[in-house]
Amino acid sequence: MNKTKQILIVSATVVGTCLATAAIMCHYMKKYEEYKNSTLLQTEYAVPTGYTPVSQRAIETDFTQAAEITVNAVVSIRTLSTPSQSAGRFNDPFLEFFFGQGRVQPQPQPRGSLGSGVIISPDGYIVTNNHVIRDADKIEITLNDNRSFNGRIIGSDPNTDLALVKIEATDLPTVQFGNSDDLKVGEWVLAVGNPFGLTSTVTAGIVSAKARRISDNVTNQMGIESFIQTDAAVNPGNSGGALVNTAGELVGINTAIFSETGNYAGYSFAIPSSIVSKVIADLRQYGTVQRAVMGIGFQEITSALAKEKGIDVVEGIYVSEVYDLSAAMAAGIENGDVITAINGVKIKNGAALQEQISRYRPGDKIKVTLQRNGKEIKKSLTLKNSQGNTEMKKAVDFGSLGTSFKDLTRQQMQEMNIRSGVQVVGLKNGKFKDAGIREGFVILEVNGQNIRSVSDMETIFDSIVRSNQPRKVMFITGIYPTGKIMYYAVDLSE
Repeated sequence: MNKTKQILIVSATVVGTCLATAAIMCHYMKKYEEYKNSTLLQTEYAVPTGYTPVSQRAIETDFTQAAEITVNAVVSIRTLSTPSQSAGRFNDPFLEFFFGQGRVQPQPQPRGSLGSGVIISPDGYIVTNNHVIRDADKIEITLNDNRSFNGRIIGSDPNTDLALVKIEATDLPTVQFGNSDDLKVGEWVLAVGNPFGLTSTVTAGIVSAKARRISDNVTNQMGIESFIQTDAAVNPGNSGGALVNTAGELVGINTAIFSETGNYAGYSFAIPSSIVSKVIADLRQYGTVQRAVMGIGFQEITSALAKEKGIDVVEGIYVSEVYDLSAAMAAGIENGDVITAINGVKIKNGAALQEQISRYRPGDKIKVTLQRNGKEIKKSLTLKNSQGNTEMKKAVDFGSLGTSFKDLTRQQMQEMNIRSGVQVVGLKNGKFKDAGIREGFVILEVNGQNIRSVSDMETIFDSIVRSNQPRKVMFITGIYPTGKIMYYAVDLSE
């Protein structure tokens, strides 16, 4: 075959291939046009009306404005505390027998700690954590512009780990309160504080969960646990700092981390602003928190409980007990009811219930939605205090006793094999020391009444002082950390 014939054959082959390919493409183009116009595509796979591609919907989040609004209103808090002199003495009777009573060890040195706070009023009111200023002899507040002031404690609340501090200043920058109820899981938030003493530090994260309880994971004994969980980096020194949304509004006070090392490990927790605003208002007005209670015992609904009790709802609180003379009893709430909402806000677990009730004072009215025998019922309820009335409580001054009190941690109770009690701390000259009580003593009972918290001590002390009895005495039963049980009588008469 000559060269010319070879070229003609190759050309014919190429042309044939192209024609075949074109024919196939025309066939599939025709089929595609038929498919595109088919009813199947229009009904099952059609693009929704108003749909915007993700690339067009995604908007870059800008944190600069929120950070600028917040950093100037977040302060650094440095505290100094000097351990009581009694801490330098032997409190063990066995050691005192050999070495003599009151044998002095080397004096303990002052201790310092760092934390953060948030300015909430131009005249110098600052909210922080109770554990930041607890037992402090001196509080130094440093503003973002490096001005320093001495702070004084207006009030504190160990149950929510909140405290209110005041400095003498004017025209200070503040953070506006936001509504923590409006936060959505997945929403961006900023944590602003002073970790490791580094001032004006801003970290970003998202809301990981709401109404989170952490007592099962972290050793503490807070009365109210309904935290905002975030993955914003929070480290030692951030405590008491601000958690803000992208609008720069305060939605929480950073208070705890979950970590095996003491530093940030991916989880941090903040007290919701809905709780903060109420507690701080109480501390500012009354010096103590006005706590309202419903007067019920409850269980969270699980699949096992729902099966056992025949409950057909998956969210809510199962009322296992209604206390005598309580607000719940007066409203007609019964054992076996399932509370599903408070004032229209869904109640999914015990933490959510605590968060809602903690917003109110004794005497406030709320609407309770519940399920009873498969039917929805709504009840109007007037909240009471722990004493069964609607009176407001004033802050109790323990100054004459010469001591402060501290709630026990769960670990301390386990070590001493007790269920409740409060510990004597910061002992100074006063009636307790005169009665022979020493630092670290744990009070179990006063005048035959069990002591579960510092609030119980306040209530009993106040009732004794106000009584018309000519002789006002506290008969105290308690235990030392060594296991020694002691009884004391403290005369409160003038």
